[in-house]
Amino acid sequence: MKKNPVQTKRVYDEPAASDGYRVLVDRLWPRGVKKTDLKYDLWLKDITPSSSLRKWVHEDKTRWAEFTKRYCAELDTEPDAVDLLLDKARHGCVTLLYATKDESHNHANVLRDYLISHLNDSDHSDSER
Repeated sequence: MKKNPVQTKRVYDEPAASDGYRVLVDRLWPRGVKKTDLKYDLWLKDITPSSSLRKWVHEDKTRWAEFTKRYCAELDTEPDAVDLLLDKARHGCVTLLYATKDESHNHANVLRDYLISHLNDSDHSDSER
């Protein structure tokens, strides 16, 4: 079984060689982490959810499914940042780093799934040519 080219990991977890290209995908620097201590290749603030969307979902966690749709719509408006990550994922593993404690309901997982979906779409369109 082939490993996903995009994975997520908390910034507080130890880096591993298998992480590949490590991208911090939080708008704010993680609490308690010195900039000199975090092993990362890129801090990509532009790919995070808008402040209004982030606040909206934090008010009510039952909005998660709608948050996912809205965040994906926001990602559609950031083609440069998305294309950069897709290009990196086509050439090796990309690890999206996030700080939140919730490992299942966080924007990094939505971003990972969005990127994998777009990689699969481009793989299918390439093979159809």
